Amino acid sequence: MKSVTIRLNTINDVKTFVNTVGKYDFDVDLISGRYAIDAKSIMGIFSLDISKPIKLDAHTDNADAFFAEIKDFIVE
Repeated sequence: MKSVTIRLNTINDVKTFVNTVGKYDFDVDLISGRYAIDAKSIMGIFSLDISKPIKLDAHTDNADAFFAEIKDFIVE
């Protein structure tokens, strides 16, 4: 499993992010406080406080292409 912190600033960011995550067959979770939701669920993401950075857990050992595709959302 690999983890990063992401930020989704706009509704279009959320839509783009969900479409990107949906292309991959491994599980991706978003964790905000005590809530963990499926990153492929647009409704789940909107249930989180997206004004703050969100922890992302990708449940795979080979996520290089995935992280390259979502690099614009990753917070250093």
